[in-house]
Amino acid sequence: MSKQKWFAKLSVATLVSSALATSAFAAEPEKEDLKFGFIKLTDMAPLAVAKEKGFFEDEGLFVELEAQANWKVLLDRTITGELDGSHMLAGQPLGATIGYGTKAHIVTAFSMDLNGNGITVSNDVWKEMKKHIPMQADGKPVHPIKADALKPVVEKYADEGKPFNMGMVFPVSTHNYELRYWLAAGGIHPGYYAPHKGDTSGQIDAEALLSVTPPPQMPSTLEAGTIYGYCVGEPWNQQAVFKGIGVPVITDYEIWKNNPEKVFGVSKAWAEKYPETHKRVVKAMIRAAMWLDENDNANRPEAVKILSQSHYVGADYDVIANSMTGTFEYEKGDKRDVPDFNVFFRYNATYPFYSDAIWYLTQMRRWGQISEEKPDSWYMDVAKEVYRPDIYMAAAQELIKEGKAKASDFPALDEDGFKPPQKGFIDNIVYDGTQPNAYLNKFAIGLKGKTQL
Repeated sequence: MSKQKWFAKLSVATLVSSALATSAFAAEPEKEDLKFGFIKLTDMAPLAVAKEKGFFEDEGLFVELEAQANWKVLLDRTITGELDGSHMLAGQPLGATIGYGTKAHIVTAFSMDLNGNGITVSNDVWKEMKKHIPMQADGKPVHPIKADALKPVVEKYADEGKPFNMGMVFPVSTHNYELRYWLAAGGIHPGYYAPHKGDTSGQIDAEALLSVTPPPQMPSTLEAGTIYGYCVGEPWNQQAVFKGIGVPVITDYEIWKNNPEKVFGVSKAWAEKYPETHKRVVKAMIRAAMWLDENDNANRPEAVKILSQSHYVGADYDVIANSMTGTFEYEKGDKRDVPDFNVFFRYNATYPFYSDAIWYLTQMRRWGQISEEKPDSWYMDVAKEVYRPDIYMAAAQELIKEGKAKASDFPALDEDGFKPPQKGFIDNIVYDGTQPNAYLNKFAIGLKGKTQL
């Protein structure tokens, strides 16, 4: 075990013991009436389920859930205290804490899900891509589809003097990093950020120009021809299929198997002021995640019914069910089994791993959002500032004591916060969260070492 991992292990175990000791004296939540924000995506499901199934009320909490206009508004309102906490992009607490964009210390003690995104292209782009994709005997494309098939299309647009525009949901979103990862693995440069020069476009040296589009507007923006493709969460890839305006070419499960997606974020000040309330929120959401995955996703049809309500996701039942119930439709009529497209509890999905945080930080460095080289220790320090497995494990231990969960449902108490080196990336590069700089050095496209723009 590395020295870095040993320190992580020691600190998590110590903090869990401290959190459990503190909770023994806190009989009631410090704040009972809460308002949480979310964006209309299916991966907000743990919040909706915790409310609709009474898990928040079981913890003495009375929660209002409120849809937000976009990710920036959601973050700003969480910082100001208008929202007690929010469904967040995994990169948002990290970006805010290191001062990329809005500067504020945000923490997360709960990872909301794994996977759940896809990359969709317009019908015209798909028609050109298909010329470069091997086909199965039944005439359907061989998956996963790599960006190698998109590269000649991008080059053709460049030759015609047309910029190849693509959409993603936010500069520190998983979608941005997944789209960039997929493009770069296929030899297409997605561009750099240079915040130290005042350039936050992310389009320096870009062959594909990525810009922000709010998730619900992705299909209409694609249909209008403003963008030629996008990376987004559900149900907005499946919506393109239903409307006949585009084709999802790959899921994020195929880009990075079982990648972390959203988190539940609160301000550090809020977490310190309401520790018992925070722990109870995590308890309720763990129960919701367990319910979503139990008995081989048997509850998913009920979850889809909840999510299809207008005050949650508000898309048609069939559109949401297309991915939430274990399938995914690519080209119209090409529906395939993807049982792990949405994972809410399996594979320790809800545990806030330090290695997950560090992966996001490496991508911020790779694409220039972090302007200069940082030592490995910096990545670990930031991860520990933002990710709070101690709070998570305190909540888990209470659920075990109450008979609502089993010890085997969770990582061991001495979990060090690092997954083993991870394979399952589309470019076959292995990620080890204890060696972020060595990981960055493996990429042909991207900043590394002392490289600066």
